[in-house]
Amino acid sequence: MEMKKPAIFIVIALAAVMAAGNLSAQTALKDVAYVRDGIIQVGMAYEISRKCDAISARTFRGLSYLNTLKNHARSLGYSEADIDAYVNDKAEEDRLEQIARQQLADLGAVPGDAASYCAVGRAQIAANTRVGWLLR
Repeated sequence: MEMKKPAIFIVIALAAVMAAGNLSAQTALKDVAYVRDGIIQVGMAYEISRKCDAISARTFRGLSYLNTLKNHARSLGYSEADIDAYVNDKAEEDRLEQIARQQLADLGAVPGDAASYCAVGRAQIAANTRVGWLLR
C-alpha cells in the first residue's frame, strides 16, 4: 500500500525550484551542498511546523533564505535548463526525501508522534541551527 508523501517533500520540490540558479556543466546541481542542504533544512523546518501545533514556520524568513540559495546558485552559473532538469528529476526528489526523513529521524522525530516533532523543533530552536532559525 503506497502512502501519501508528507508535505515536507512538496516543500522540498518547491524550494528546489526557488533555490536553483546556474552552475557549470561539470558540477551537477545536486552536488552543490549549500543549495541542496538548504533545501532540505527548509523542508525539515516546514515538516516540524506541520506536525507540531506548538511550533510554526517563519515563512518570510524561509522565503528569504530560499532567495539566498537561489542567488548563490546563480552566482555559480546555473542555467534555467539546469534548474528545470534538477527540479523535474524524480530520482533526485526521492533522494532528497530520503535524506530529509533520515535527518528528522536521526534528530528523534518519529512518524505519527507529534510530541517527537515538537521536541526536535524545540531542540533545533534552542541550538539556533538553520532548521531552528526557520521556526518559532
